[in-house]
Amino acid sequence: MTTADAWAIPPATALLVLADGTVIEGQGLGATGEAVAEVCFNTAITGYQEILTDPSYAGQIVTFTFPHVGNVGVNEEDVETINMASASGVRGAVLKADVTSPSNYRSARRFDDWLKARGIIGISGIDTRALTARIRDLGVPNAVIAHHPDGKFDVDALKAQAAAWPGLEGMDLAKDVTSGQSLGWTQTPWVWNEGYGEKGQSEFKVVAIDYGVKRNILRLLADAGCDVTLVPATTSADDILALKPDGVFLSNGPGDPAATGTYAVPAIRKLVDSGLPVFGICLGHQMLALALGGKTLKMHQGHHGANHPVHDHTTGKVEITSMNHGFAVDRDSLPDDVEETHVSLFDGSNCGIRLKDKPAFSVQYHPEASPGPRDSHYLFQRFTDLMRARKAAH
Repeated sequence: MTTADAWAIPPATALLVLADGTVIEGQGLGATGEAVAEVCFNTAITGYQEILTDPSYAGQIVTFTFPHVGNVGVNEEDVETINMASASGVRGAVLKADVTSPSNYRSARRFDDWLKARGIIGISGIDTRALTARIRDLGVPNAVIAHHPDGKFDVDALKAQAAAWPGLEGMDLAKDVTSGQSLGWTQTPWVWNEGYGEKGQSEFKVVAIDYGVKRNILRLLADAGCDVTLVPATTSADDILALKPDGVFLSNGPGDPAATGTYAVPAIRKLVDSGLPVFGICLGHQMLALALGGKTLKMHQGHHGANHPVHDHTTGKVEITSMNHGFAVDRDSLPDDVEETHVSLFDGSNCGIRLKDKPAFSVQYHPEASPGPRDSHYLFQRFTDLMRARKAAH
């Protein structure tokens, strides 16, 4: 091998083709084929397995700003989807560095093999800093990610496919990731060298509506003393009330809240009117705002990462949070009986609300983390406090 051969750039086996016709070449990994989606960037430096199995990423291709992804392998404990056998909904992963052999005592599988098994297309060798700067300046683009090991691509067809995709606005993706039936949840959070636990005696009965829920949310509810029943996204308010819960949880999820809200908002409104404590996270936050008379809007670049500072007006504290959302609540649309409780210190966008005359509140970020900091775990206690107060009053 000559020196020139050693430094030669290998032929591309994967492409990221943006809707404006930009073609970015790289090396493919994971599943083969093509997928069209919205491209976002995530600034977390840990937790790539949790990120890629978060159902809120349905319809998206995740660009990791941290360069080394996949190097500690994967395991069965860090999956965040409810159905372990199914794909999470994320369409692709964009990486800077090639993935090396895994080196971690918890690793049970190579990252490349895991991506293949879950149907996730990957591309490495990308200047992710440049792509992130482009998204920051121009907004999230639609794109096709393609992996063909033989390096043969119909670039014109990929450009046309990316340009024709309508984007996430108007898309109800919760129906694609929600659980198909009701189920109980008993697992509690992971403990070092012990793994996950099982809940003991429960003080509260909670119905969690699954718009694309993460496992760690359910674990923290169980750990807070809740007997959790998970129900599909389309479950009616009457069916939920028939279960006689002490409170209702509105989960995170993907897509346009206004689209999912066509069937979810009337149910949420009826649940709020019942007087039951209601707690929402992310998509659940957005749809609670819609149910209370507010509006949502598509963001320029969204918030995706584990280092987002949020100010809690209730306590006066600043907490560092995990976020994953491309839509936001329009604070100017909130009615007078809704109070803004949290705000992003990155861009001033709304991050929390509460109803002044009923026990309903929600936050835009992910207090359960996984990955990310644990500053916001107190919100689960806030939810149980509301349920305890209502039980005492009745």
